[in-house]
Amino acid sequence: MLGEYRIEGRGAAEIAASVERAVGSGDLEPGQLLPPMRELAERLGVNPNTVAAAYRTLRERGVIETAGRRGSRVRSKPATTGREHIRVEVPYGVRDVADGNPDRALLPGLAEAFAAAAERSDRQPMMYGEAAVDTQLERLARADLDADGVPDGPVVVTSGSLDAIERVLAVHLKPGDAVAVEDPGWGSLLDLAPALGLRTVGVGVDDEGPLPDDVRRALAAGARALIVTDRAQNPTGAAVSATRARALRSVLADYPETLLIEDDHGHRIVDLPLHPLAGVTHSWAFVRSVAKAYGPDLRLAVLTGDPVTVDRVHGRQRLGPGWVSHLLQRAVVHLWTGGAVDVKAVATAYGQRRDALIDALEARGIKAHGRSGMNVWIPVPDETGAVARLLHSGWAVAPGARFRMSAPPGIRITVSTLAPDDIQPLADAVASAVGPAPARRYV
Repeated sequence: MLGEYRIEGRGAAEIAASVERAVGSGDLEPGQLLPPMRELAERLGVNPNTVAAAYRTLRERGVIETAGRRGSRVRSKPATTGREHIRVEVPYGVRDVADGNPDRALLPGLAEAFAAAAERSDRQPMMYGEAAVDTQLERLARADLDADGVPDGPVVVTSGSLDAIERVLAVHLKPGDAVAVEDPGWGSLLDLAPALGLRTVGVGVDDEGPLPDDVRRALAAGARALIVTDRAQNPTGAAVSATRARALRSVLADYPETLLIEDDHGHRIVDLPLHPLAGVTHSWAFVRSVAKAYGPDLRLAVLTGDPVTVDRVHGRQRLGPGWVSHLLQRAVVHLWTGGAVDVKAVATAYGQRRDALIDALEARGIKAHGRSGMNVWIPVPDETGAVARLLHSGWAVAPGARFRMSAPPGIRITVSTLAPDDIQPLADAVASAVGPAPARRYV
């Protein structure tokens, strides 16, 4: 039944971990049937209740599914598969357009900002018991949020967007709850939710954001939370339009108990206006990271939301890291107040590269998506074949499997490092890679 793999463990946690390791390594394959609980309990010499608890944990984490008398089996798309490991190894001489990183040339220098922050910290060292958020950063962040129409709410600072989202989910939901997520969507988020014991429900995405009918179906089926990327959606480049925002707010108005989380992924790298959804539901959170505009190593995001949500996040944060370094917060303040990033210039640079590639692909009969941000999403009939052919042609792209659950196959290209002379050769390579494979003749 399980081939050569033997499930091990004496406690429920050990048994569950043994199954998860096997799923992650491929020793247990999607759809594979697990032993009945009593049979496995007898084999391991444990109480059947111990195995039942292990299977329950695996179900809550999305690793297995149970169908009554037909038994328990590994899910067809196991939640334990680390999407960050679904990547292409880039050989020497191959151009990497898969990494999702910003253009280094568009990132500001940090030395002056940290020197100024250090000087200020020398004068006013942060001590235990003081406010977790720098007052100047809070004021600047709140002014930006007000200008973009984000409802009023307290502000906390977290170690990046994913940290903020994890904390919001953890203070509102329990294992087994369902979360509606974009499909295709951010791979790290698609891994995070199952790691918290949550079930992910995919909602489709087009160039204007999540599809309202899909969102309604997910909420009607019991999803307790919805996570939306407002701009520069990863991997498709979608940005929520005014029309789509009205439609989504209308859906959310019918489900006011939904936890709404918005990630403004394109803050300070896109020039499209923000159309926030916050304020329709009782519980909401809105997060902005500085990583894409100022550098991925600046692990700082600003989170606002309804008072209860923010208070819960802040309270839990106090029991863990306590606060995000004020040295880092003050460096970000210096970058913001000094105009270190020319938002219009950055948005224009990424936009020109996206548009050039999309236009070149369209001229070759290939539909691609990329309304904002630094990525272009290309639907393909054969994802594995397209990735392999492009690698052979000298281009490493991101496999769509990193970003999707039930969405059709695709590939993601990051345009950050593309020069004008790269566009036509890359478009030619994509056109060749996504077409039918050349027929083979055997003699």
